[in-house]
Amino acid sequence: MIKRIAISLIFVLLSTPLLAKEVELNPDHPQRYTVKKGDTLWDISGMFLKYPWHWPDIWYVNPQIENPHLIYPGDELSLSYRDGKPVIEVNRGKRSVKLSPEVRETILDKPILTIPLSAIGPFLSKPRVVGDEVLNDAPYVVASADERLISGAGDYVYVRGIADSDSDTYSIFEGGKAYKDPDTGEVLGYEAIYLGDAERMTREDPAKVSLSYTNREIQIGDRLLEVEDEDFDLNFIPRAPDKPIAGRIISVFDGVSQIGQYQIIVLSLGKRDGLETGNVLSVYQAGETIKDSVSTDRKDTVTLPDEHAGEAMVFKLYDKVSYAIVMKATRAIHVFDKVKSAQ
Repeated sequence: MIKRIAISLIFVLLSTPLLAKEVELNPDHPQRYTVKKGDTLWDISGMFLKYPWHWPDIWYVNPQIENPHLIYPGDELSLSYRDGKPVIEVNRGKRSVKLSPEVRETILDKPILTIPLSAIGPFLSKPRVVGDEVLNDAPYVVASADERLISGAGDYVYVRGIADSDSDTYSIFEGGKAYKDPDTGEVLGYEAIYLGDAERMTREDPAKVSLSYTNREIQIGDRLLEVEDEDFDLNFIPRAPDKPIAGRIISVFDGVSQIGQYQIIVLSLGKRDGLETGNVLSVYQAGETIKDSVSTDRKDTVTLPDEHAGEAMVFKLYDKVSYAIVMKATRAIHVFDKVKSAQ
């Protein structure tokens, strides 16, 4: 369970922009833009830049204004040049509104998000990637009330393995598929499919447990994990990884065969690979290997070139895998397509 979600945009602390690479502006970029409620940083970046993940390279932090790293509705962004290089400066807009007929002011103090929270909200706490031993050793449902085959919210079940636990709140999962690296065959983790929440009612073994919320049926053998106390700070600054990284799409939520914008994908990359939240990766449709029908060698095959298919941004990390959201899809994207550092 998330006790607090701190939503903020904390930009790279710069007194002048990082101009290590040549920044390409969007040919149709505005000179000025007033930030509106509902805007996202990704969309605003795309107004000014050909590649939105180059935003840190043109953002100019003005230390003379309040919260110079945040962008709020009402702020005016303007494009200018310093030493011949483009920079975006912010003029802090009016952040209060008068509501009628009452004479009252409300401060608009929520900064804009990098991506729509609605697109990733369900994935911030519920999905988990675990080692096989975690689920195998976890407490489990051993029986249901009234000899039911399946149970749901409002029912209670009996659980073995939590009698000595200090926690009274749990999430219920069932084991899902193994996440494997398609190139090496390494098992990167196991999908833990979220089923609901439960509260312990007694302390004997097996313990009586109340099902407070379920989104699927609870069955004998389902596993319980303690609720994680996490404070998420959504620092999704779109930027390229600091070093070359390459991997694959190994899964997609909702079981679709073709992947489009704002869909969630699982990558064969994680913390151990140097990946960070906010990193943008280019997606490439893997080239198909086909038979060369023209060649005189009947066994001759050829692999077609990989084709650029879009961009995805990482928003949740594990050691060996990560969740990413597809920000742009220019052609069909599939499981096992390639990802690598955006330039």
